[in-house]
This record gives sequence, C-alpha cells and structure tokens, in this order.
Amino acid sequence: MNCIICQPSYDKSTAGKPSREAFRAKILGKYEVPYFQCPQCGFLRVPDPFWLPESYSSAITALDIGLLKRNLELREVVTAIIRTYFDASAKFVDYGGGYGVLVRLLRDQGLDFYRQDIYAENLFAKNFDLVDSGATKFEVLTAFEVFEHLEDPAEELEKMLQLSDNILFSTELQPVPHPTPETWWYILPEIGQHISFFSRNALEALAKRMGLHLSTNGKNLHLLSRQKIAMPLLFRALSYHQIAGLFNTIMPGRTSLLPQDFDFLKRKLNA
Repeated sequence: MNCIICQPSYDKSTAGKPSREAFRAKILGKYEVPYFQCPQCGFLRVPDPFWLPESYSSAITALDIGLLKRNLELREVVTAIIRTYFDASAKFVDYGGGYGVLVRLLRDQGLDFYRQDIYAENLFAKNFDLVDSGATKFEVLTAFEVFEHLEDPAEELEKMLQLSDNILFSTELQPVPHPTPETWWYILPEIGQHISFFSRNALEALAKRMGLHLSTNGKNLHLLSRQKIAMPLLFRALSYHQIAGLFNTIMPGRTSLLPQDFDFLKRKLNA
C-alpha cells in the first residue's frame, strides 16, 4: 500500500511511501478488513471501502448523538474565528453540512453561510444551499467531521479549494501511541463511515503538498489556508468553545440574519 497523503506528487501513478497493516477490524459487524498506516506521516486508512453505500443508507448515523451539542459549540468557535481572522461580511459555505443545523445557527449569528451536502437532506437551512448563494468563491469553507469520511482526502481538498482559499475543519487527531479500535472510539467500525485518520504529521504533509499553511489546536480543529494567519496561539484558544463564547459575549457582534431570512422565505412562498 502506498501512502496517498505524503506521496511526492499529484500523479496517482507515482508510488508513495509504503504503508503497513496496523490492525484489522470488523466493519458493520460483518466485514473484516485491514487498516493501513504510513510509517512516515502516520496517516491511517482503510483502502477500497466497498461497504460505503451500505454505511450511507442513512447519511447521519444513529451513533452521532452529539450532533446538536457539537453544532452549538461550533457556532461559538466559528463565529469567533471568522470575526478575528476573516471578513465577517463575506459569504461562507459549510461543506458536508448535514441537515443544515450549523448553517442556521451561524446565519442567526449574522454570518452569511450556505450549505453543501450530497448525502443529507437540508432540513434546517432550506433555500440556503450552495446553489442558492450566487457565489463561486467563499471567504471560508467549513468542513466539520468530514475529513475522516474521505476515501481520498487530497482529491476532495482540491475540490474544496476551488470554493475557498481557507478551509476550517474538524477531525480528531490520532492519539499516541497509535490507536486500535479498542483504544480509540473514533475508529467506529460499527458504522463503517470513518475510513481516514490523521496524525499532525499527516496534516502537515497534506498542507505542504497543497502549498497551504496549517494552523491547528493539536487536537481536533484545524485550518488550511493560502496565507499564514497571525497569532496562532489565539487561534488555538478560540478553538475551545468556552473561550470563543466569552469572546463573542464581550465583542460586539453582527446583526442576526433571522428576520431577513424569514422575510425572504415568506416572499418565496407567496411568489
């Protein structure tokens, strides 16, 4: 197996660093498959995930009981980071935005967010999908709990970069020593949707390959950007929702888009 992260070029025919089988796990309770890890960058993946159509029979797994809590926390984090580092009056897109919960919460915060997702139905941000934005480029693209689902993260990242030069995303970094299904809950072979797992070295290799700068809190929140951001320690601090929430309370915010969105949707219904 060749490493698809730290291979030396974008040419998929070029051999990369040899990966080794790290362990095996039973996917969906019935498919025993090997997980391979790169000895150089630490990227861990499952090659040829043939069971994905079965895994995505429901886009949001029943085990994701933290969805609402996570989005409430991300509302504070995203708001604080965007207001600190980016143009808060611009347009933004949530890539793999699920049911649209976070888009609705961020629009309520006054941020002009839109949703993109090819699997899940838009339940909470109808008429605020990518196609409704009227934009081809966005100030920031967010992708929360997406990268671990990607069969080829570099290929998908190229698609994201067509939409924005700034990719703010979450994925849990591997613990040390290297994990197994018994020692790390994030592998989740029961659902079969998590197939790519990053170390910090793997994220740095991905950033270098794409000509990007990596900022990270070293745990679960990361930024890949064309331009290096200032005050990386502040980014790290704002990645924690308690600090971000305090920041948002102290600093004057933007006017909620809720009344404006209500009037817009009402006009569409009456058209």
